[in-house]
Amino acid sequence: MNRRLLFAVMAATLICGASVFTACSSNDDNPAGQTDVSAISDKVWAYRQTHPDGFTLDIRTMTEPTEGIAVSYAATQNSHSRDQLDMVVSHALQHEGYVGGWLNGEDGLYYFDSTKLFPEDDLKGALQFGKENGQYSVFILSTYTDVPLDGKVAEIVGRGTIFFGTTGDYRPLSFCESDGTYWGFGIDVAGEIAKRLGVGIQFVPTSWPTLTADVQAEPQTFDLAIGGITITDARRETMLMSDGYLANGKTILCRAAEADRYKSLADIDKSEVRVMVNPGGLNEKFANENLTHATVIVHPKNEEIPSLIAEGEADVMITEITEAPWYVQNDVRLAAPLLAAPFTHGEIGVLMSKGQDDLLALVNDVIAQMKADGTLRRLHEKYGLIYAYE
Repeated sequence: MNRRLLFAVMAATLICGASVFTACSSNDDNPAGQTDVSAISDKVWAYRQTHPDGFTLDIRTMTEPTEGIAVSYAATQNSHSRDQLDMVVSHALQHEGYVGGWLNGEDGLYYFDSTKLFPEDDLKGALQFGKENGQYSVFILSTYTDVPLDGKVAEIVGRGTIFFGTTGDYRPLSFCESDGTYWGFGIDVAGEIAKRLGVGIQFVPTSWPTLTADVQAEPQTFDLAIGGITITDARRETMLMSDGYLANGKTILCRAAEADRYKSLADIDKSEVRVMVNPGGLNEKFANENLTHATVIVHPKNEEIPSLIAEGEADVMITEITEAPWYVQNDVRLAAPLLAAPFTHGEIGVLMSKGQDDLLALVNDVIAQMKADGTLRRLHEKYGLIYAYE
């Protein structure tokens, strides 16, 4: 080797070092055009001092993206020292340009990874990449949600279909037409959950008397239940319930000609008043606990009760403020005189069996996003319901 060539090689070695992750990548290998890995690493190292809970950072602009699904590369795992951070930064510059940082509570070390970002509608791609790179979870940036690779969400995504149990008898929240088509507020919420997961959707019939048993069945007949399900402490003791997405409360339907007759619960709890409810749900429970003088009639099909009230087969239906407006709007024979003063106050949510905490977190994230972006308000307007999430 001649002296000029020897000096050239020595100079290259001094500048670039021996590591394959160098500060001297060409522009072809470094789409960000950054060459000073050490300087960028210094900035990232300082950044972690002010972000003890972790971060995902675009090191090309030193800004944190607010959307996407972050997944770490296997090539940069177990990197926590300042020297190892150079390797992480170099790898990131040669790939997507993102670095993630997180504090390991077990050993007290702050770890860094070169990170790939997926669109939030590509959870399937993110989970697959996570598996290929030996990760435990992927991270949704907009909602700060970890999605484990071996949890219920990953199972549903791998299957390609999410199964919702629903009664299909509760206009306008969940109703099944004679041709098998489902529609309603809850059905639309189910669609948003399936959309976030990137999977198809299938509805499985259940009933109010069998709802709890169906949710807890082993093997599972569906992943979760939706449509007019009130959040209660009793349900939360034995199952998982999401955050609320619709305000709820007990009220009545009666014949429009007799609307002035019912001004309070006491006006209903009289021996001459016939009250009709569907079996197995909270309507029947409310009637049995609060109407000790009225005649309580249990009718098996919830969707038939409003017409029976209008036709005189009973006088009052115990129902919800989520259901009553639809029937009043669609049947002039009916009225809901106590709609503005419900007997109870609560919310409707999504129900699922215990042990599906990752699915619960994702459902709650979808509900939160629907509140934030106006989707939930638009659904309330679509179905003529009162929006209570200001």
